[in-house]
Amino acid sequence: MEKQKQVTEDSKYIQQHLANERTYLAWIRTAIAITGIGFLIINLHIKSSVHSLSNATVREIGALSVLAGISTIVFSTIGYFQKAKQINEQTFRTSRPLILFLSALMLVVLCMFGVYFFAVLL
Repeated sequence: MEKQKQVTEDSKYIQQHLANERTYLAWIRTAIAITGIGFLIINLHIKSSVHSLSNATVREIGALSVLAGISTIVFSTIGYFQKAKQINEQTFRTSRPLILFLSALMLVVLCMFGVYFFAVLL
């Protein structure tokens, strides 16, 4: 006897769910890269400690990078499940607040990194 396969709610929109999953995984890779930036900055500062940039600034850059990485993981996970539900209900809306928040946070981190980088070079 063959088991009868049951069609699930998710199977109606397979392509959309797969795209949602790929987007989520891209956010996770982004979070890893953001966090890596913080560790890179701290390591560069330790190796070039002859420059007079304060350790507090470097710690802030590292902490903001880790915060940005954690925020990316948390918000992208929440967004993933919200989008899956919206896909099934056919009520999908883009997540503008998430994009704006993470973009602003990354701009702050990268600006701080730029200031640090140019201060070390000059």
